[in-house]
Amino acid sequence: MSIRIGILGYGNLGKGIECAIKHNPDMELVAVFTRRNPATVSILTEGVTVYSVEEAVNKKDDIDVLILCGGSATDLPEQTPKYAKLFNVVDSFDTHAKIPEHFDAVDAAAQEGGNVGIISVGWDPGMFSLNRLYANAILTNGSDYTFWGKGVSQGHSDAIRRIDGVLNAKQYTIPVPEALESVRKGENPELTTRQKHTRECFVVAEEGADKARIEQEIKTMPNYFADYDTTVHFISEEELKRDHSGIPHGGFVIRSGKTGWNDENSHIIEYSLKLDSNPEFTASVIVAYARAAYRLSKEGQSGCKTVFDIAPAYLSAQSPAELRKHML
Repeated sequence: MSIRIGILGYGNLGKGIECAIKHNPDMELVAVFTRRNPATVSILTEGVTVYSVEEAVNKKDDIDVLILCGGSATDLPEQTPKYAKLFNVVDSFDTHAKIPEHFDAVDAAAQEGGNVGIISVGWDPGMFSLNRLYANAILTNGSDYTFWGKGVSQGHSDAIRRIDGVLNAKQYTIPVPEALESVRKGENPELTTRQKHTRECFVVAEEGADKARIEQEIKTMPNYFADYDTTVHFISEEELKRDHSGIPHGGFVIRSGKTGWNDENSHIIEYSLKLDSNPEFTASVIVAYARAAYRLSKEGQSGCKTVFDIAPAYLSAQSPAELRKHML
């Protein structure tokens, strides 16, 4: 029996989820829900209906896991607890500072509904989080460093687009080269947020919009831009499509540590990603965790989980015996 997946939200991430389901034979897409007029939304999977988001509640018995593809700024804090009462859910909530409160809200809702909710799934938070944990557990005497980019941040771009007067936007996160080089040399520098990354924004403003106000709102936005050196460029929609149509990203998780009785030996653990499509890679991670949500639910578990709580075997379509034979 296939795991029946529903997608709520059909933007870049939702489309990536649909593509990932195609490459997971134990899953099938059974419904897409949108806030737009369903008649205007064309999907790739034949025979699957696009519904209004209001109809999701009526499909409770037809869906094993509902994947939520909204933005972290305003959508997921409301949507994930709401739907965790009705479905097993997975989201990609990526506002790191607010993950604890988001977890609490989703946990209460999922416990009430007897469902499993897995939050903050993707590559950071997500795969990078796991690598930070593994490296900390192994090199207990050391320092952590995470660098993102150069690449487009979907969450940050979405946050800019929600500013009054903004028609479209792309935001690039860029590591500071000198900081990255110092870490790789094992120099263990103490770096502020501002010393590690810069942010570059390309914004299409409405005609007559107050660009100075928009730039100020971007640069002072807490949790997104306030702690970084941020450059804002105002460009046309044509320039945005021509020069910034891709959604690449990537980054590095590095732990520099020492072992030995007198700390005589140095070690560096580095995990890196280079992604042509941020949303498609994120979607692939989410779909693996949707499998885990389904399996945990079948075991009778409920409540909110993160990537830290789920054994790797739950992510794979292979059986434990196959994993031991081929991957261990």
